[in-house]
This record gives sequence, structure tokens and C-alpha cells, in this order.
Amino acid sequence: MDSRKQQVITLYQQLLDAWNHQDARSMADLYTEDGEQVGFDGSQVIGQAEIYAHIAPIFEHHATARFVSKVKSVRFLSDDVAVLRAIAGMVPCGQSNINPNVNTHHTLIAIWTGGKWRIVLFQNTPAQFHGTPELAEQMSAELRALL
Repeated sequence: MDSRKQQVITLYQQLLDAWNHQDARSMADLYTEDGEQVGFDGSQVIGQAEIYAHIAPIFEHHATARFVSKVKSVRFLSDDVAVLRAIAGMVPCGQSNINPNVNTHHTLIAIWTGGKWRIVLFQNTPAQFHGTPELAEQMSAELRALL
């Protein structure tokens, strides 16, 4: 695998690891200064400071489910801009299976700056598949196989 591609995948894994460990500081630090995050509920936060301020209270007041994900593609728009696409599910605390109601598509745009990859945009889009429940079950099965 191309080392740049692996570096972008590692950046994405670091983002999910920070979420899974409820580490808002590490999570925010993966973004550029003006990086953006669009949450599952449509909330949009811009900049490292705002991302941290948005995520830290969630971790302080909730036992968040952990992400399980599968990278579907990494494309390079140029030598220093990459787009990663993944699917993800969440395993609620104390459980061993994903909750298919919160399956999601992840899109991450990263840039190479200062000698490392940083997140410019991370979007967490609900995978509801209205009218096509077979697609929702297919995604759930693909994610369950990772557990």
C-alpha cells in the first residue's frame, strides 16, 4: 500500500481512537486550525478550539459508544490533498454489537501541511437508506464482521 494512503488512513484511525477514548484534546488537535467537523446530527463546528469546546462536554456528560469502521477508499486530489471515505457503526457501552440505527458514512478531507496530514473536513452522515432496508442490513453485516 502506498505510504501516503496509509498515512491518511492512520489519521482517520487516530480520529476514531480519540473518540473511542473520549479524548477531545487529541481529537481536536488532528484538525487544521480552521478545520471543520459536521456531526451525525448536522451540527457544524469550525476550528480546533470550537471542535474541542463542542466535543469535550459530550465526553464529560455521556458514555459514548465506540466506533467500528471500514475504509472504503482513499483518493488523492493532488499530492497534498486526500479524500477518505469509510463506513462506520457504533457499539454502545456495555454491548458487543453495533446499533444499526446509527450507522454512518464518514468523509474526511486531509491536507499535507507542516510535515504531516491534518483534517480539513470530517463529515459524519447518517446511513438511513430510506426505502432500501436491504442496504442498511448489508452495511450492518459488513461492520459486524469487524467485531
